[in-house]
Amino acid sequence: MNRVLVWQIAIRYLRGKRSANAVPILSRISMVAIAVGSAAMIILLSVFNGFEYLISDLYKAFYPEIKITTAKNKFFEVDDKLNQTISTIGGIAVITRVIEDNVLINSEDQPFVAKLKGIDASYDKVNNYKRYVTEGRNTVATSPEPTAILGIQLMSLLSLDPDNVFSEVMLYYPDASVNAAINPQSAFRSQKLRADGAFQAQDDFDSKYILAALPVVQQLFNAENKYSSVELKLKPGTDADDVKQTLQTQLGKDYVIETQFEQNKTMYLVMRSEKWAIYGILFLVLLIASFNMIGALSLLVMEKQKDMAILKAMGAERSAIRSIFMAEGVLWSLTGGITGLTIGLLVCWGQIQFNWIALPGAYVVDAFPVHIQFTDVLMVIATIIIVGLLASWYPAIRSTRVEAPSLRSN
Repeated sequence: MNRVLVWQIAIRYLRGKRSANAVPILSRISMVAIAVGSAAMIILLSVFNGFEYLISDLYKAFYPEIKITTAKNKFFEVDDKLNQTISTIGGIAVITRVIEDNVLINSEDQPFVAKLKGIDASYDKVNNYKRYVTEGRNTVATSPEPTAILGIQLMSLLSLDPDNVFSEVMLYYPDASVNAAINPQSAFRSQKLRADGAFQAQDDFDSKYILAALPVVQQLFNAENKYSSVELKLKPGTDADDVKQTLQTQLGKDYVIETQFEQNKTMYLVMRSEKWAIYGILFLVLLIASFNMIGALSLLVMEKQKDMAILKAMGAERSAIRSIFMAEGVLWSLTGGITGLTIGLLVCWGQIQFNWIALPGAYVVDAFPVHIQFTDVLMVIATIIIVGLLASWYPAIRSTRVEAPSLRSN
């Protein structure tokens, strides 16, 4: 018996008239259960994708596509070798140099540590931080008075107002050239900055980051013409891993090259682990939902004994009969699964277009973010087929063991 005939018989059983037993009811119930599980799977996977893309987008303000740091010291000078290497590599669109370190803020309540980052005019082209500035100006200046942009939570903690010209913050940084034991009063260098703007990106940044002009920060750190990192923005379509590999090969072990994923590896790994955990849970739900299918297919095997006897009389092998019920299980699973997948995709599309379900509380987005990936759709379809094969395996094996009635009995 060829495969085409196997599928034709399976489709005939799927579309066949309703019998007096429970097979049609159980088959419909199993299809509905598979549909609900499939819809839930694609919706939840798309929501996780949406959150991953959202958080990744928020982190771009402080995590560039490629980051170059020194392997030995905190700060380094950008020499001719580094400049020449970067300029000869294709795919690099913009280069920015920054300097970053912890500073001490002496607030009215108690001193605490913040992160001060000196940026140049190209920083926004690499990290696009200006779109996160919600109050005040989105640029920093060196004169006539040095200005800064603070995280919204840090701004609130220090009771600063970007609209107030007298709103200032004093920063302190240890002076390595001074012996603190001999002259403790001169152990810290200081810099006063006017709070000229506030940004809101992500809690980790909003509560501790301060952006200021690169020359001002270099002077405070006593690190003129030195930087903590060189950050790169790549041209569209350029593979970050390829650029990293090329840079690492040419620069050697004196420099550390990191992609955006490697700069915050833990966060990305946790998010992907959560997504796979959700997939595993929903896969188990689909397996449980397939129990109805096992019962319905077992009843179908009993109902179609005469059909099997006719097929055997015509020369059909046991493997062909087994394939019919395996195909029937896959068809039941696909019917319910594709229906549920379609419903789930429509729900995701509606959420993207109309923001049906809002996020409670104050967030950077008003509704649950959703991002549909084609690979997730393929994965759900593959899961549906696997569930159908697993659910139909026992009834299909049983179909070859059931004693078929004699055709002469009637």
